[in-house]
Amino acid sequence: MANETEVEADVPPHVDTAYDDDVDTEEHELAAMKGSLADLTNDLQRLQAEYANYRKRVDRDRQLVAESAAYKALTPVIEVLDTIDRAKEHGELEGGFKAVADQLERVVASAGLVRFGQPGDAFDPTFHEALSHLGADAEVEVTTVKHVAKGGYRMGDRVVRAAQVLVVDPVDA
Repeated sequence: MANETEVEADVPPHVDTAYDDDVDTEEHELAAMKGSLADLTNDLQRLQAEYANYRKRVDRDRQLVAESAAYKALTPVIEVLDTIDRAKEHGELEGGFKAVADQLERVVASAGLVRFGQPGDAFDPTFHEALSHLGADAEVEVTTVKHVAKGGYRMGDRVVRAAQVLVVDPVDA
């Protein structure tokens, strides 16, 4: 009987290779799923970023269209405002016409049209159109607006019309 025991001992233990193959396959599938999940997550993040950029671009374009429409609508009104300014200078703005003029000025101001250009402002070619130099003035240190022929108007940072001005230079210039 000792020989039978030796024979049994010499037989290698039975290894279930099918179980090991199943575990390897599951691990491989799990790794593939994790990779696929990472790819899908990256795609989703990219799409979310693209959508956020699209929304910003659409909002910016919408704002530009609104500003452009306001610019087109208010540009012709500037001539009416110039006429009102000339009437004010001559004291011809009274009664009901004054109320209408004041209301018009409030409406265009609320729409974003802002008047600029006052005597005493430093001359800036970005905002002013010099119609004439009146010579030198000892009271100024830089080229300065002496008289405003027509006020300038801007909407936000955009100059609709430069102020038409007469300027004086400093004496040392």
